Amino acid sequence: MSPNSGQESAMFTLCIRYTLDPRKLADFESYARALPPIVERCGGKLIKYYLPTHLAGPTDSAFGLIEFQTLAAYEQYRERLSSDREGAEITRKTQETGCILREERSFMRPAT
Repeated sequence: MSPNSGQESAMFTLCIRYTLDPRKLADFESYARALPPIVERCGGKLIKYYLPTHLAGPTDSAFGLIEFQTLAAYEQYRERLSSDREGAEITRKTQETGCILREERSFMRPAT
């Protein structure tokens, strides 16, 4: 094991919390299903998108989790994503539907 092995394996997880229009969950689900190849192509490792249920909790919240090796990798991802045609088109369509009312981004790291 190299002395830097702890740093090499450090991962950062982008947690995106979405506040949704509960009447437009199908629109958001279409968006979430279209994103995996775009996220991967732009350099992120998609963990998953999670949609609300009627079983418990708010019915207007969803989460997206994307891993990055470093914060610099996240910055590169943002640059690639901003120039990705398919990503821009999906974002445009989603904005037109109005299904996403708000997005909050935060970073998490695994407990060690």
